[in-house]
Amino acid sequence: MEITFLLSALCGVVAIVFALYLASMISRQDAGNDRMKEIAGYIHDGAMAFLKAEYQYLAVFIVAVTAILFVIGWQTSISFVLGALFSIAAGYFGMQVATKANVRTANAAKSGMKQALKIAFSGGAVMGMAVVGLGILGLALLYLAFDGKVTYLTGFSLGASSIALFARVGGGIYTKAADVGADLVGKVEAGIPEDDPRNPAVIADNVGDNVGDVAGMGADLFESYVGSIVSALTLGVVLLGKNGAIFPMLLASVGIIGAIIGITISNSSKEDNPQSALNLGTYIAGGATLIAAFVLSATIFGDMKAAFAVAAGLMVGILIGKITEIYTSGDYKYVKNIAEESLSGPATNIISGLAVGMYSTLVPVIFIVVGIIVSYFIMGGAQNPTMGLYGISLAAVGMLSTTGITVAVDAYGPIADNAGGIAEMSHLPKEVRQITDKLDSVGNTTAAIGKGFAIGSAALTALALFASYAEAVKLGAINLLNPLTLVGLFVGAMLPFLFGALTMKSVGNAANDMVKEVRRQFKEIPGIMEGTGKPEYEKCVAISTKAALREMILPGVLAIVVPVALGLLLGTEALGGMIVGAVTSGVLLAIMMSNSGGAWDNAKKYIESGEHGGKGGYAHKAAVVGDTVGDPFKDTSGPSMNILIKLMTVVSLVFAPVILEYGGILLDLLAK
Repeated sequence: MEITFLLSALCGVVAIVFALYLASMISRQDAGNDRMKEIAGYIHDGAMAFLKAEYQYLAVFIVAVTAILFVIGWQTSISFVLGALFSIAAGYFGMQVATKANVRTANAAKSGMKQALKIAFSGGAVMGMAVVGLGILGLALLYLAFDGKVTYLTGFSLGASSIALFARVGGGIYTKAADVGADLVGKVEAGIPEDDPRNPAVIADNVGDNVGDVAGMGADLFESYVGSIVSALTLGVVLLGKNGAIFPMLLASVGIIGAIIGITISNSSKEDNPQSALNLGTYIAGGATLIAAFVLSATIFGDMKAAFAVAAGLMVGILIGKITEIYTSGDYKYVKNIAEESLSGPATNIISGLAVGMYSTLVPVIFIVVGIIVSYFIMGGAQNPTMGLYGISLAAVGMLSTTGITVAVDAYGPIADNAGGIAEMSHLPKEVRQITDKLDSVGNTTAAIGKGFAIGSAALTALALFASYAEAVKLGAINLLNPLTLVGLFVGAMLPFLFGALTMKSVGNAANDMVKEVRRQFKEIPGIMEGTGKPEYEKCVAISTKAALREMILPGVLAIVVPVALGLLLGTEALGGMIVGAVTSGVLLAIMMSNSGGAWDNAKKYIESGEHGGKGGYAHKAAVVGDTVGDPFKDTSGPSMNILIKLMTVVSLVFAPVILEYGGILLDLLAK
């Protein structure tokens, strides 16, 4: 069995080495002229300064939680620290390379689409390989160090989830404060183009693309990836012994190799269409992993049940990705309808976008339900419910088995977006901006697909982790006739809305400060609109940084404190109800918000391509307003929901022994 985990650790090392190779290849590319290098330097310095400040805040949090966990068990506390540090390392490495790849992508666009796509996608692939490499390496090393005691691995998942929530919320607040401020004052009020160097918020906006959609998204999928494997390990060992742990680890290891193959093929593709090239690599990686699943299932278990559970998850992930593309891509009717509604003004644009987001929950939920049913019953859930839940955990592993290329496709988007901004600010030929705009438009869709994967896996992973929680607190069933369960259910269903309100309000507060600052600079700096006065970019960067760090604390702490407090006050049954309520409402809210935001964004870009009067027209101004509403939907609140529900579930699992022994304090007082 140790050989299996050593092989998994080796695959993790291979992923990290491949990431280093891609990073080296990117750094050797030409960064363009001095103006391009200057702008890229601003973006790089701003992004790294934010990360440094954020990590200082998180260091305090890590130390505090480690001290609390040490009381439960030193092994869990060590796992927590390693999970947090590996998540931070993945985000830092990915950010370093992304802020080098952006300017090189812009320069490569002078030579054509294929070369620009290769650099942008390779930059995203570095993040993808860092995520899966560090994720599986950490799990394998901890398993070997703790002699196969998988319960300690929940600490690693808790560390990953905690950092992910702060990174996603903090990065999301940063990027959307800058984006909203830049759009509302620059595009709508001043009537200047997107990424115009005269806009004081333009550097903060480009920095935000990295801290939100590279570091934040990478931490998001790092915790999704780790959480799915941990849920399968904890259930698998209880039910099937060593084979129950070997299968998900080997499957994740093969997924890394499949992702490397898919990335290599995408980079060497002769496709002129970026979406086709990226899809090709994704399908190849998924196909290779699926074949391996059947071979491993037959070899380890002697049947194909586990493989079919994995296939169900993989197919659900691909289908959710496709349906997300349909709702958020400018190639389909939903986005085109929002663009057409923009002819009537901002109100109809927003109404149409909300409707698309709400409607888009239908099909993904059906896919998730089918995936749950198939994976549950195929593994014998009718005879052994816990075995069925193991099947669901394998479906989550299957969905995230190709995380390496999923993150690569997702992180490519902000690199392409940055490349467009650098091209605009450096006054490169319009043909260059056309190429970067095409890459960026595809990037919006791929980002939405990545969020779809994360949301879908959240439902499956949270359900599997909940099964482990129920096992730990000896909860045989959830009784809806028990008022304590209903109390927990209502509290849990409310939490994603409260969390969404806090994060949306945070973006609004920060954006308000940004709008005031941009207006002040336009008014007070002589010659700024004529191009002779230099904007004070650093002041806008400082506003986003301070706001993000200030506003991320309450939502992050809320997700950790509420489950423990509810469990201690009302007991295990109420906490179980809370998890069910949070998962249900959180998944639906995440799908709605992410897809509405993606659709609004691409409706704006569809109009900017020349439809309905093009840039500067009435429809375009309405679409910009809709896009600014959608910004915190898709990049702050929406994608944070899946982290929220998994974090609350894993917190419940880690603190299960404490809640089992001391839970129900309020009930005891009332009984007296």
